[in-house]
Amino acid sequence: MSDKRAGLFEEELDVSGFAPRPPARPEQVKAVAEEAGFRSRGPAPRSARTEPLPAAPAERREQRRYRTGRNQQLNLKVRAEDAAAFYAIADAQGWVLGDAFARAIAALTRELQTRKR
Repeated sequence: MSDKRAGLFEEELDVSGFAPRPPARPEQVKAVAEEAGFRSRGPAPRSARTEPLPAAPAERREQRRYRTGRNQQLNLKVRAEDAAAFYAIADAQGWVLGDAFARAIAALTRELQTRKR
């Protein structure tokens, strides 16, 4: 090696002596990993597990997909019981959520108009 550092804007470097290494074969990788004491990250056999499997996630509602022409999204923070009641009403009536929301707005508007009178 040279003691002199290669200049950035000087003549081109001769890289003809450099070549990529051939890719390692799987058996070579395995041998190096075993020699280093590497433990696999794969799942342990059921008999070797010391802790129980994680519990199944909470039950999810069925996804609702309807083509209605509605193209605005409304995200609300609501109490869990209010959301459950809204879904229950929509499900009981067979309404999509956008339709249930529109009906709720119409009912609230009617209620407010009757209060003004």
